[in-house]
Amino acid sequence: MIDLGERAAALRDQYNDCFGCGLANPIGLHLDEFIAGGDGLTASFTPRPEYRGFAGVLHGGILAALLDETLAWTAMLLEGTFVVTASLELKFRNPASTEMTYTVHGQVIERRGRRLRLAGDVAAGDTVVAEATGLFLATEPVIP
Repeated sequence: MIDLGERAAALRDQYNDCFGCGLANPIGLHLDEFIAGGDGLTASFTPRPEYRGFAGVLHGGILAALLDETLAWTAMLLEGTFVVTASLELKFRNPASTEMTYTVHGQVIERRGRRLRLAGDVAAGDTVVAEATGLFLATEPVIP
């Protein structure tokens, strides 16, 4: 059984300034506290007002970064490997308000050697606002 808390803490020290997950990054997304369960990994995300595109709508680039980050952490925590994004396909399903809290979800669809196919979504309750599928390449094992 993987202890996500220990693995995430070890990784957090290496990426404390990251835009997606770095808690020391003053303008970052601060994506943290991943939970393994069901078919993958989940976390909660509450956007800041500065992340809006227009009229209280969360910018699509923030959603893209959120999904990319979630999928990378899915590979790191569940597959035990660092990854780089080779390709990422996004589908925006519904407008996302900056006034909501979202659940982000990532799962491993397939792994063949260094190639990982991952999928994820961002949702407010039962409403999916964005989905992504991507090809990620493993670079090296995660420690611990």
